[in-house]
Amino acid sequence: MDLYLKLLAIITLMVATSAQAADSMRCNGALVSVNDPTSEVLRKCGEPAGRGPVSYIKTVDKAERQVTVPSEQWTYGPDYGMYHYLRFEGDRLVSISSERG
Repeated sequence: MDLYLKLLAIITLMVATSAQAADSMRCNGALVSVNDPTSEVLRKCGEPAGRGPVSYIKTVDKAERQVTVPSEQWTYGPDYGMYHYLRFEGDRLVSISSERG
């Protein structure tokens, strides 16, 4: 039974790390984080290997008005077999996810 629990823990850990979401990412010795502007991400990480198509989403701004902003995904990597996907809404980084490729 003890071996079964250890194997289950290892499998769970492997599945959990196959696609991770993060609040920050290290690139070129610098750190980019959720809420950073696109200009800062470009300055720290350089041009992405790929840019996903731009779509538009409706969101609420700081003044609580509904606005339409562009949404785009940038891809960095592979870095040691890892791909990093950064999603932007408007001029802000809203999510970072990574997975082995």
